[in-house]
Amino acid sequence: MTTIHFFPAMPGVRRHPSRRRIVVLGTNEIASAIAVFMTRNGARVVMSHDPMPPVIRRRMAFHDSLYGELTSVQEVYGVNCDHVVEILEEMTHGSRVVVTRLGLSHLLPIGGFDAIIDARMHKAATMPMLRYLAPMTIGLGPGFVAGENCDIAVETHPDFVGQILTAGETLSADGVPSVLGDLRQERFVYSHTPGRWSTHREIDPRGRNALCHGIDQRSSVIAQAVLGSLVVLARNR
Repeated sequence: MTTIHFFPAMPGVRRHPSRRRIVVLGTNEIASAIAVFMTRNGARVVMSHDPMPPVIRRRMAFHDSLYGELTSVQEVYGVNCDHVVEILEEMTHGSRVVVTRLGLSHLLPIGGFDAIIDARMHKAATMPMLRYLAPMTIGLGPGFVAGENCDIAVETHPDFVGQILTAGETLSADGVPSVLGDLRQERFVYSHTPGRWSTHREIDPRGRNALCHGIDQRSSVIAQAVLGSLVVLARNR
């Protein structure tokens, strides 16, 4: 029998959609696409880094802002802020996506967030209880149950990508890597020891014409679904 832990609802301020403050969990390419769509819609976004799983598509993500690099995704820029004062300053007066090492437990005391979007897709056995931590909560991918551990779940399975669930559970991960070029699991190499890895290669198995920058179709569909989910949730508040 599943145990559901309930948290007290945080008091929310009804902001105009163009002035919402949003936490996106994850710094991968899908989380970054969501941050771009939200920023273009006028929202202020804080992306919270989670080390697992690692970010692979670095030039399609704001992840490297964590290391002081100038990052941009489709002309939206990211900036690293690891102190609460810096985050508040950027969200109040800046226009960039905030990328931070602070976790959700450190961000929630700042207060005033309208939505939490979990875009980590880490396939963990135990998923976080997002519901009631903000007025609107959205979970992406396996492990989320709309109406239980989040308000709305968005499907990321290749056959149903972008489907919005207002009730029920998303599909479980099938463990089959998607095809990239003509490769599946062959394109992954797993290290047996921790350490830093680097390479001079930048071209993926699809060849020189592969999309390695900006936002790809899958990420765009999911980001659009998240925007639609916020519209649904705002309508029902």
